[in-house]
Amino acid sequence: MVVAPGSPAGAGFRGAGLRRTGGCGWLPLPVMDTEHARARLLAERAEVAELIRGAESARQQDSEAEAETGDIADAAQPLTAEGLDESVAETLRERLAALDRALRRLDDGIYGRSVRSGLPIFDERLEADLAAELTVEEARGGP
Repeated sequence: MVVAPGSPAGAGFRGAGLRRTGGCGWLPLPVMDTEHARARLLAERAEVAELIRGAESARQQDSEAEAETGDIADAAQPLTAEGLDESVAETLRERLAALDRALRRLDDGIYGRSVRSGLPIFDERLEADLAAELTVEEARGGP
């Protein structure tokens, strides 16, 4: 099915330009609708921010438990848990930063384009990762 540029290409998407297919001609180059993208980015951002608060709270509790332990063997467990909590929180902070960068690209009108090459990032990739900054090929180490 060929969809004309500018017509709906799926839930939350709109056609924007054309892409060459393997011998079938041209198909629309869909780009995620900005309002759909913004709503999903903001929802994920709120969820990640809440997870960060939970991880930081758990780390604080582990730190307090470490201070209360009197047995050397017991001290290792809260320390390990505290390190794990910090690792989780750091990963979540990185995701939050990626979401913030995606929101800035959305505001700048360049969301859905690679930050490296400017090439379009296809719908499937954006649906899988709203904050995708590279095309699939670039992320795999290609051109």
